[in-house]
This record gives sequence, structure tokens and C-alpha cells, in this order.
Amino acid sequence: MESVVKDPDAVLSYGWDWSNFGANDGASSDPGWLQGDTINTSTWTISGPDSTLIQGSDTNSTTETSVTLSGGTVNTENRVVNHITTAAGLEDDRTILVKVAQR
Repeated sequence: MESVVKDPDAVLSYGWDWSNFGANDGASSDPGWLQGDTINTSTWTISGPDSTLIQGSDTNSTTETSVTLSGGTVNTENRVVNHITTAAGLEDDRTILVKVAQR
């Protein structure tokens, strides 16, 4: 699981290039399981103690997803989960642990 530290005043985008994920989760020798398929839907959810971490706009292309986060309470950790469904009906999740800290 990826972990990031976010300042409560920052407004930043987080996300992934799903075409790189595969058996080796992005190793250069791995072409990725999305090869030949495309992202159909992408949803983001936030779970954790911090109700002030706000999910802004989310975007996705045929291979990449991102979400913009703002706010947050110092000294909290929240899980931000991206769930995708592909045109072929495959589904997967990736999670970012967002630690909010004054920077």
C-alpha cells in the first residue's frame, strides 16, 4: 500500500497508471494486466477518522485514474481507495494511506 504525507492546506491529486500493474505491480519487465483492456469506471472512497479530508474531482482515462484531495486534520491517517472496472468486466482496487501532517 502506498503511503503519502499531506499537509492540511494542500490541494493535491493522487492516482495511478493502471497499465503498469500486473503480477509484479509495475516492474518494467511486466506489461501489466490491463494490456488490451481499458478502464470503464473508477470510484474513490475515503475511510478513516478524518471527516475533513475532502474528495474533489476525480478523473480517469482509459489507463489512468486520479483524485484531488483537500483539507484534513493533522495527525490523522485515512485510507483512500480507488476501485476500477474495465471494459472486459475485470475489477481491482488500489489504496493510498494518507497521513495528514503540518509540513
